[in-house]
Amino acid sequence: MDQQKFEQSCAIKFCVKLGEYTTVTYEKLQRAYGEHSLSKAQLFRWHKSFLQGQEQVEDEPRAGRPSTSKTDNNVERVRSLVRSDRRLTLKMISSELNLNRFFRPSNCNTGFGHEKCARQDGSKETHD
Repeated sequence: MDQQKFEQSCAIKFCVKLGEYTTVTYEKLQRAYGEHSLSKAQLFRWHKSFLQGQEQVEDEPRAGRPSTSKTDNNVERVRSLVRSDRRLTLKMISSELNLNRFFRPSNCNTGFGHEKCARQDGSKETHD
């Protein structure tokens, strides 16, 4: 769990102990964390679990396949490769770096620091 999510879950727990409504808690998190605040759905889930007596402020482990391809090392490898040739397609990038087939353009925008990624047909796709 990253530091901001941990802090926010602690803040939610505190607000629950004070008897704050979820909407008031949500507004406070919005003011404190801005665009990095938890979504309403996440806040409501945390709020409900604390109301039901949960004391732990960290996420419980979930079943499922963990994300293994988005590591600091892979982020730097993708950045380096894209800097060398911005016309590379996603298929070419994933093949060259041996990334799984679920590599998506959104990875370029959010995790890899690029606003444009080449599509497989060679055209540019913009993410805003």
